[in-house]
Amino acid sequence: MKVLVVNAGSSSIKYQVFDMTDESVLAKGLVDRVGIPGTTLEHKPVGKDEVVIKRDLPDHTAGMKLVLEVLVNPEYGCIKSMDEIGAVGHRVVHGGETFADSVVIDDTVKKVIKDCFDIAPLHNPPNLMGIEACQELMPNVPHIAVFDTAFHQTMEPDNYLYALPYEVYEKFKVRRYGFHGTSHYYVSHRAAEMLGKPYEDCKIITLHLGNGGSMAAIKNGKVVDTTMGFTPLEGLVMGTRSGDIDPAIVFFLMEKLGMSVQETNNYFNKKSGMLGLSGVSNDLRDILEAAGSGNERAQLALDVYYNRVKGYIGNYVAKLNGCDCLVFTAGVGENGYDVREKVCENLDYLGIKMDVEKNKVRGKEVDVAAEDSKVRILVIPTNEELVIARDTVRLSNK
Repeated sequence: MKVLVVNAGSSSIKYQVFDMTDESVLAKGLVDRVGIPGTTLEHKPVGKDEVVIKRDLPDHTAGMKLVLEVLVNPEYGCIKSMDEIGAVGHRVVHGGETFADSVVIDDTVKKVIKDCFDIAPLHNPPNLMGIEACQELMPNVPHIAVFDTAFHQTMEPDNYLYALPYEVYEKFKVRRYGFHGTSHYYVSHRAAEMLGKPYEDCKIITLHLGNGGSMAAIKNGKVVDTTMGFTPLEGLVMGTRSGDIDPAIVFFLMEKLGMSVQETNNYFNKKSGMLGLSGVSNDLRDILEAAGSGNERAQLALDVYYNRVKGYIGNYVAKLNGCDCLVFTAGVGENGYDVREKVCENLDYLGIKMDVEKNKVRGKEVDVAAEDSKVRILVIPTNEELVIARDTVRLSNK
């Protein structure tokens, strides 16, 4: 069975085609600037040269139509006809409280995705556009929604509720949801395999560190807690997101800077974090380089970043009553060995001890803990698309 995995953004469509007989990737690509002049499709078929097509596309339906044309192209396609695609898996950021698992898409599912527009305005609308575009072009195959929030639905109320009047939870479902769920799911299961222990017997802390970042505490196969909350703004210091702050700062700055609600939202989501602190960039590579050249603000941003991650490690070790392993993943977690070293520095009391030489690797699946470390420190490249593909096969075969 071959599966098409689609991740639709507001002006982009990412895709991969899997042959699920051996879970190999046949092709992957990106349509960028959908609905904006200068649309580009970058198509990367395995074993063939990359293809770049520049063609203005008015909407996601036109974008998906071009993707499907490319997939069956005799010269650089990866399948002979669309009949080879048995199902389509869609990444959807927010499923609210309704979905604790992936689901076959029908009108009821689409309504729930739409109902979450208010709490995921940047992600759910384009996710739904991508679904409807694919359904229009591929009406005879099952379409599966895989939610970023689903894996975290095992959290108990004492971890997902905010100390607000209870009525705002009852009326508006204001609570902590968590995100990056497919990544935390994949690397935590892979970690259990590397430990040689049943998943249900493990205590795992996963660190998805990229431009966006989140952590999760997983015990006996269930998420106990995660750093992101009602939106992806809560938790760690990120590339452009502030992470945890005193909520009174929002009102203070709205008054002092004369910002509207939308401008304030943009301020904390797009202008803060590592970019706001360092004044250099939202990319940790640039900030590390600047700090190495003596830029004090860049070094300060890094110190704040490390401290926030360390604080959550301590928090989660307490909530789990121990820890079998830390798992580093995503762009920074997989490649930033200097970041991993700083995060794990001076955590000996918790049984976390790194082998600094072993740690000097990028993008490889490896245990970088010292031999006498009580807690293993694993680097595991994430594979969210494979999680989506596996769920798509599982549900389309029911």
